[in-house]
Amino acid sequence: MVEVFKTNVQKVSQAKKMVALLLEHFPENKINFDLHDCDKILRIEGENFETHHVMHLVREKGFNCNLLE
Repeated sequence: MVEVFKTNVQKVSQAKKMVALLLEHFPENKINFDLHDCDKILRIEGENFETHHVMHLVREKGFNCNLLE
């Protein structure tokens, strides 16, 4: 499964912290940001994650995070 989220993460340092946090919760998944995209894309690929849990974790850190459709 692959999910793509629109975020407002701006800095590489913020993205690295979010990836580290998400990997703590979903260690078997591939997680990355594309900060060059206008939607500041967060992409998660794997089998063992829940979309709403990902959005909750990112929002807890003060960022916007919505499923990109």
